[in-house]
Amino acid sequence: MIELKNVSKTFVSKKSTVTALDDVSIHVQKGEIYGVIGYSGAGKSTLIRCVNMLEKPSGGEIIVNGVTMTGLSSNKLREARQNIGMIFQGFNLLKTATVYDNIAIPLKLTGIPKAEIDERVNKYLAVVGLEAKADSYPSQLSGGQKQRVAIARALSHEPDVLLSDEATSALDPETTESILSLLLKINKEFGITILLITHEMHVVQKICDRVAVMENGKVIEEGKVIDIFSQAKTDTTKKFINSLFPEDIPSEVINSLKEQGPIIRLSFVGQSTGKPALAEVSKKFNVYTNILSGNIVQLKNEPYGRMVIHLEGANEETEAAVRYLEEVGVQVERVNL
Repeated sequence: MIELKNVSKTFVSKKSTVTALDDVSIHVQKGEIYGVIGYSGAGKSTLIRCVNMLEKPSGGEIIVNGVTMTGLSSNKLREARQNIGMIFQGFNLLKTATVYDNIAIPLKLTGIPKAEIDERVNKYLAVVGLEAKADSYPSQLSGGQKQRVAIARALSHEPDVLLSDEATSALDPETTESILSLLLKINKEFGITILLITHEMHVVQKICDRVAVMENGKVIEEGKVIDIFSQAKTDTTKKFINSLFPEDIPSEVINSLKEQGPIIRLSFVGQSTGKPALAEVSKKFNVYTNILSGNIVQLKNEPYGRMVIHLEGANEETEAAVRYLEEVGVQVERVNL
């Protein structure tokens, strides 16, 4: 549905040359929610703006729904963009226009008949739950309501692809949850492919099927969300994941325990999160388990849990306990906190 092939983007000024994208290749499949995460300056905003050619790549190829965007004339590009909706962090609403007109005006500019415009505006205001706000102005809306209007505006063009540029980063946690639920609903009910960029791992955790991690203009890791959580390879990816699993264990505690047995990090994926593995360890082996930290989060399709524990006991017993945990599907990593 969306394919970037060896895309690069360089910004040149009198004083410097900045490479925002460096040979980036990703493939977003039809109907999925694909996230791109990275810290500030990673290149993710440039990437998403290149998809609909708001930024023209310096090299490479961009294909959206079978159309090679990088080879289009200005007229053809305007036509192709009608199939790509976009929502922004700053909402981009007309302050002097009502909610209805913020959605209707872009439709008028594309030549859609008035009766159809009215039908679409009402339909997508209902989808985002703002039927009663049609005659309100942006100044009368909350941040979450403004973003819902922006989403309705993007949907009103009935695109196959929706781009989300940090759509929740300006919102409070409760409103963020509601917007993420709305994006999930849109993806499920309309089958719209969603490409989003974010610097919040919570967003990826809640709604994404796959994710790419960016750093210094490059994709450094990419895959299914559950695989990235359970098998992260790079330090940057691990930092993002660790933001959901704090391990601020006092050094005094670590020093007092490490001589009495190993400290290990356990990762529970899917059904293994519901198994009483630690209870079984204490029954089967002559060891004591001490939980130092832990949490379970719900990914889009399955739960993922992680905890750090200390196993106290003789070496042969703790090693046998570790082997047992691995045998029942728990991922085990020895850590030096």
